[in-house]
Amino acid sequence: MVVVRLARGGSKHRPFFNIVVADKRVRRDGRFIERLGFYNPTAKSTEEGLRVAHDRLSYWVGVGAQVSPTVERLVKQAAAKVAAAA
Repeated sequence: MVVVRLARGGSKHRPFFNIVVADKRVRRDGRFIERLGFYNPTAKSTEEGLRVAHDRLSYWVGVGAQVSPTVERLVKQAAAKVAAAA
């Protein structure tokens, strides 16, 4: 099964997450199929904290990939932020 999930990067106490498409059996920070974006929970107000390639995300969901609950929440936040800006 293919899943869209977060892969942790960054150093101690400075987390940084990549939003990746990976096989469910592969470890969290291991091999992945495609990188769809990133999430930086410690981003300052002047920095970009979240970026998602929505077209690629919809493609992977269309071919049967499961989205993790955290990634689903982040995507909804990003959509709400875009809707509020427009």
